[in-house]
Amino acid sequence: MTLPINFGTDGWRAVVADDFTYERVRAVAQGVAWYLEGDARGVVVGHDTRFSAELFAREVARVLAANGHNVLLLDHPVPTPTITWTVVERHQAGAVAVTASHNPAEFNGLKYKPDYGGSAAPEVVEQLEKHTRRALEGGVLAVPFEEAQASGRVQVVDPIPDYLRQVGRLVDLQRLRDAGLRILHEPMYGAGIGLIRAAVAGGKTSVTELHAERNPGFGGMHPEPIGKYMPEAMAKMAAGGFDLCIANDGDSDRVGIIDETGRFITQLEVLALLAMYLLEKRGLRGHLIRSLTSGVMLDRLGERFGVPVIETPVGFKYIGPKMIETDALLAGEESGGFAFRGHIPERDGIVAGLTIAEMVVAYAMPLSGVLHHLVDLVGPHSYARHDIRFERADYEERKHQVEKRMRGQQPKEIAGVAVVGTRSDDGFKFLLADTSWVLVRMSGTEPLMRVYAEAASPERVEELLTAMERMVGIGASQPGAATR
Repeated sequence: MTLPINFGTDGWRAVVADDFTYERVRAVAQGVAWYLEGDARGVVVGHDTRFSAELFAREVARVLAANGHNVLLLDHPVPTPTITWTVVERHQAGAVAVTASHNPAEFNGLKYKPDYGGSAAPEVVEQLEKHTRRALEGGVLAVPFEEAQASGRVQVVDPIPDYLRQVGRLVDLQRLRDAGLRILHEPMYGAGIGLIRAAVAGGKTSVTELHAERNPGFGGMHPEPIGKYMPEAMAKMAAGGFDLCIANDGDSDRVGIIDETGRFITQLEVLALLAMYLLEKRGLRGHLIRSLTSGVMLDRLGERFGVPVIETPVGFKYIGPKMIETDALLAGEESGGFAFRGHIPERDGIVAGLTIAEMVVAYAMPLSGVLHHLVDLVGPHSYARHDIRFERADYEERKHQVEKRMRGQQPKEIAGVAVVGTRSDDGFKFLLADTSWVLVRMSGTEPLMRVYAEAASPERVEELLTAMERMVGIGASQPGAATR
C-alpha cells in the first residue's frame, strides 16, 4: 500500500523504492513549483549523503526549471542548515533539501524551506500538500537535466565558503583555533563530514573524525546523535585524550555532545548549557524558546537571569515563527536541534557544536565541570525517552488507538504524584506536583510512539516512563511493537 505524501514536523519522509520514488519526488517538486508560481527569485536545491540523494535532487531541479524557476543546485552533500542559510544569504524564494535527517538508512525525504530560512509553517505545508496531490493526479512538467543546465535555469554552486563565513560571525573561530582543544567529531557518515575540521583548521586545536566517509547505509548505524547509537564515540571519549565530542545526525541540523569522560550529555542538558553560556558568559538577553518535549532546566535559567521562556508544540515549524516574533536569543528541542539569534530560525548542529566548544574555552574547565556548574544553578535533573516502533502498515491504526485511549483518561496522579497540569495539543503531557513531567506522543515522521519523562533522578524517570506506558496500554511486549 502506497502511503499518502504528508509533511510531518519537518518535511516528507518515506522508504526509498517503496513510497519515496522518482515519480513522487517529481510530484512534490511540482507542488513546490506551483506554490512559488509568480515569484521571480530562485530556488535552492541541496542534498545529504543518503542513497541516490544527488539524483533525487536533480529530479527536483529539472521540474522546477521546467516550470520557469531558476535553481541553485548545490554541488555536493551539505548540511540542511547550509542549504537554508544559502536561501537567506542569496535572497532566494525558498529551498528543497533532499534528506531524511536522522531517520534510518532506508528512508529519504524532502524538506521545504521558505525564504526566511526556517521550517515551513503549517499553512505553507497545507498548500504544498494540496499542490502535490494535484500533481499526483494531473502530472508534472519536467525537462532533461542537461537541457535545464544548458539553458541557465540550473546553476551548480558551492555554498560552503559563504556558510563558514556565517559560522564565523556566530562563533569565535579564531579563539577556538588558538585554544588547543582536542575535538572528536562524529558526523555519522552524514552531511557534516569535514565541516568541524574546516571551521577550526589552522591553529592549535585538533579535530579527529569518526565515520567521515559517505556511506548511504550509515554502516548499519542509526544516524541520530544520541547515546545508544554512538557506542564507538563514547568508548573513544572514555579512553581519554579528547576534550569533547561533537556528533551530528545525517543532515547535521542536530547535535549530540559527549564530555571528556565519555558521558553522553542529554539534549535537554545541552540546551540548558547553551542558554547558561549565552546568558552568563556572553551577557546576552532575550527570549528562550523550547518545545514541549524539553524540560524545566531552561525555565529555571529564565527565572534566574530574568528572561522569558516560551513553550511550543514539537517542530521548528512552530518554534521558528516564534523566534522571529520575539527575536529570541536561543531556541531548542529535545531532539537535539538548536537555533541562535542572528542566524536562521532553524536548527544548526554545526553552529551548536562549535558553540559548546567555545563554551568549554570560556569557562576554562572541563565540559563535565561546566555541567556541574549548571546543576549548581538549576538543581539536579534526569531525563529519558523510550521509542516504541510499530509496523508501518499498522501505524495509523495504532496512532488512532493511542489517541482515543488517552483522550478518555484524566489521571489525578501518575506514579504516586499528583497531576497539576495537562497539555494535549501535541501528544499528551502531564505536569506533576514535584515539577517532574511525562509525555506520550506519536511521531510525525516515523512509525514510532515516543514516551518522555524528566525528574530529579534516573530512577524516578524510569518510574514515570513505565507508568505512562501502562496508561497507554502499548509497550514493548505488545504484538507489532518494539522498544529501541
